[in-house]
Amino acid sequence: MNARSAFRLACVACASALVLTACGGAAGSGGDSATDPITIGISLPLTGDFSEPGKGVQRGYEAWAAAVNDSGGLLGRQVELRILDDQSNSDRVVADYESLIAQDQVDLVFGPFSTRLVVPSARVAQEYGMLFVEPAGAAAEVFEQGFDNLFYAAPAIADDHYNHLADAIIAMPEGERPQTAAYAAMDDPFAQGTAYGLKAKLEAAGIETLVDEVYPPNTTDFSSIAAQIADSQADIVVGGTQYQDAVNLIVSLQQLGYQPKLAAFSTAPTNPEFSAAIGARTEGILSPTGYTPEAPYPSNQEFVQRYTAEHGNPPSEDEANAYTTGQVVAAAVQAVGCAEQGDCQQQLIDWLRGNTVDTVVGPLSWDAQGRPQSAHLIQQYVDGEIRIVLPQDTAEAELVYPKAPW
Repeated sequence: MNARSAFRLACVACASALVLTACGGAAGSGGDSATDPITIGISLPLTGDFSEPGKGVQRGYEAWAAAVNDSGGLLGRQVELRILDDQSNSDRVVADYESLIAQDQVDLVFGPFSTRLVVPSARVAQEYGMLFVEPAGAAAEVFEQGFDNLFYAAPAIADDHYNHLADAIIAMPEGERPQTAAYAAMDDPFAQGTAYGLKAKLEAAGIETLVDEVYPPNTTDFSSIAAQIADSQADIVVGGTQYQDAVNLIVSLQQLGYQPKLAAFSTAPTNPEFSAAIGARTEGILSPTGYTPEAPYPSNQEFVQRYTAEHGNPPSEDEANAYTTGQVVAAAVQAVGCAEQGDCQQQLIDWLRGNTVDTVVGPLSWDAQGRPQSAHLIQQYVDGEIRIVLPQDTAEAELVYPKAPW
């Protein structure tokens, strides 16, 4: 270990703020005997800018651990989650994973939430030769770092999230197709990736960009950006968003009386709290999603039933991607027959490189850089309910365009 890592470990020993265990096992070094639990180290943004989705990922990981343990564990051993709060901070997430791997000697690691935290933590995992499956690092840059240990546990990367929507818009008759668009994106690789992936496709089809604004992650006042969008009277508005920023932006746009023909926002509409935050004005809002609770996959039906019984509502995409992360790692562990640091990790990586895993979001396989080889669905609020509208062969309702006034 280099001096930088050693220094961080010394600091983390004193500074780690939050450790949660999902299975009640005692803290200490991960073991590899037939009776010791399999320990899994995780750092999540449970406070700070990404805390809302971070808590969703935590719920998904814990749901997976409970399901595995109730069915006898992995390789006949119970699993124990050790979750640290990285406070949505990239320096903290690095220190957390160095502590979990080198000091706590966890057997496995799962990834955090957000591209901004995935890239530095994946780099730590690679330095230690650890498999790194992650639920929320979808920006293109994640897969351009040269990682050979990383796998994204969702159907598609950020730039491709809106592919089905782009195809539908471009296929509209000339007289119906929108002519202008406004974009606002958080200064975050994932959020920008979703918005700009769509922007590139629509611009190539001749749809003019009237507004293109990027804002810091901690932005709360969207009055200026909303005013630019409203003044432009763009036919469509696209938000490259997480959660609270989308809520604030949408409310600001509604207050100004702006009525787009189409409104699409990433991440936020998939959150179960979204409709309560917006009120009765969600009608017609679109969002890409890698998950629907209605998906017919056998493991998803079990997941939804268990999760709903515990939480009173079905899981959202954040919970599902976290659960998928567990399924992907578990499939490799069961196939290879090991789960510990050392040579086993490369065996797990090699197995995933050449195999497909059935998950709650469908069958997943990956290219050499860890990109999943599938596509996201497009969902829309239709008659007050969030429904899949694209692609047509999996649609639960027809795409509504132009959208009703909000």
